[in-house]
Amino acid sequence: MVTRIESAGTGPGERRLNGPQTTGREYRELSEPRHRMTTDEDVEIRVRDGSRLFADVHRPDDDGRFPALIAASPYPRQIQNLGAPMGFIEAGASDFFVPRGYVHVIVNLRSTGGSDGTFGFFDGQERRDLHDVVEWAAAQPWCDGTVGMIGISYFAMAQLEAAVEKPPHLKAIFPVAVTPDLYDAAYHHGLLSSSFDAPFVTAMGVTSGRSDAFWRGKLLAAVRHVLNEPRIHARLAHMNGEAAVTGLKKVMRLHYDPVPWDRLFQQIAIEHQVRDGFWDDRNVLPLLAEVDIPVYLGCDWQNVPLHLPGTFTAWEALRHNPNVRMGMLGEFGLTWPWESLHVEALAWFDHWLKGRDTGIMDGPAVRYLLPGQDDWRTAEAWPPSAEHRVFALGADGTLGGDPDGAASRRYLCEGAGLNRMPNANPFPLPGLLSWDTVPLAQDTDVVGEIELRLHAASTASDTAWIAVLQDVDEDGTTVDVTAGFLRASLRAVDEQTSRPGAPTLPCRHAEVVPVGEPVEYRIPLVPNARRFRAGHRIRLVLTSDDQPKDRPAIMNFRHTPVGTSAVNEVFADSQLLLPVLPATGAG
Repeated sequence: MVTRIESAGTGPGERRLNGPQTTGREYRELSEPRHRMTTDEDVEIRVRDGSRLFADVHRPDDDGRFPALIAASPYPRQIQNLGAPMGFIEAGASDFFVPRGYVHVIVNLRSTGGSDGTFGFFDGQERRDLHDVVEWAAAQPWCDGTVGMIGISYFAMAQLEAAVEKPPHLKAIFPVAVTPDLYDAAYHHGLLSSSFDAPFVTAMGVTSGRSDAFWRGKLLAAVRHVLNEPRIHARLAHMNGEAAVTGLKKVMRLHYDPVPWDRLFQQIAIEHQVRDGFWDDRNVLPLLAEVDIPVYLGCDWQNVPLHLPGTFTAWEALRHNPNVRMGMLGEFGLTWPWESLHVEALAWFDHWLKGRDTGIMDGPAVRYLLPGQDDWRTAEAWPPSAEHRVFALGADGTLGGDPDGAASRRYLCEGAGLNRMPNANPFPLPGLLSWDTVPLAQDTDVVGEIELRLHAASTASDTAWIAVLQDVDEDGTTVDVTAGFLRASLRAVDEQTSRPGAPTLPCRHAEVVPVGEPVEYRIPLVPNARRFRAGHRIRLVLTSDDQPKDRPAIMNFRHTPVGTSAVNEVFADSQLLLPVLPATGAG
């Protein structure tokens, strides 16, 4: 008699996983699904101060000891296997890992899911808790003493939190879509990412207030059954970031206990608008220099306003570590529920936790999908070697036009609170400017760090600069590629490197913009990759307010306006620096 093991995966008879499962290669000696799964619900974990965190432990229903994979976040542990297209379902598929001989431990952080205490939002207390969770798991009778961590977004951030605490039994992590510096998630070089921050904090308040009985009730059980119907599940493969923000805004309408969530949002959005001690306690970048366990980083290229920047700053901070790999994904590479890259993760953990020769460490350290071409590329380092080509922002709207510093273009930032009548005539100046290259004569591969060197003046003592890079085809269809942001009064930076477009740390104090005087700004756009095909045009859009719906906003992430009304003037010696790979060129 043959016993059938129910599992998710890519093989015959398995529940089909959504999303790309590898970075375009085959692996060997991977664990096979051999175990049935059992679950221990609401398991109590005592951390060093006596507080209780609660976890669901999904484990093989067999005698023996197995490696543990911990997924930790403030999101409800009870719904991580629901199958819903929600940005909260990011712990990974238990029915993939457990049948292959892993224990999947899903833990709720303080003040969420019934866990004790107050949610610290990536603070030092949270890091210490995660150290204790790792060591607790290693000591359990179902664990063989080896522990890894898994999950994307906040689950990925928790992995770095644990790693910097160096628990002895943590052997490898897989933090895909990570932000190691919380300030960079809340603010984009001084501009509050309010269309995400506000619904995110509110949604945590809503979900943390629901009872265990609600999450495990008949209603959600019925929803789980429907969502796992193969035809319906397959439709979720194209859930994107914009859909996630829309979903969060719907959750905002529900009632929640304002403590501690409203206080937390007040701290983020009002009390700590520049880097200070509040943010220092929520930044693990300086601590990554001590991390020596294997780390697998990755992200999708569309995640410009949230986790893509942090993926690269984490890579930079871990460059001393020889066992770091990175895989960059194309459109819909990370969707909800998170099920992509599970085969890649299995190859990673089989190698580091089970000692199998899977091939995950073979070849160059970086693998990336090139959008516009959709083939896999490799690089020994990031960023790959490229020539930074200079495109002047011409006074005639041409990108690559005449770099004449005496010529300029102007646009209007309406600001807030002008109290104009609804029937007032529109202002004569546009609300944004754009520059286009001529149609490209040949395919042009842009990969790496991008920078806008802006020479501009403003009639206000502060303003915002929001730059969006676009790909425009022959029919005028436009694709947003990446973006850069800067609050003008926070233009001073602590230079980390002289590389064009390399990450910089915003200053801790504001400097008034000299009204009407030209100022030089260095605005890094989030590193990205794109093949701009022959016949296409490269477009740069510049505005100071992305709240209007006709302004480009990647993943529909928009910012709180600086609030000042201004006429902003851009001089024609401003430059866009694009990293072009060898053997391609601009037309």
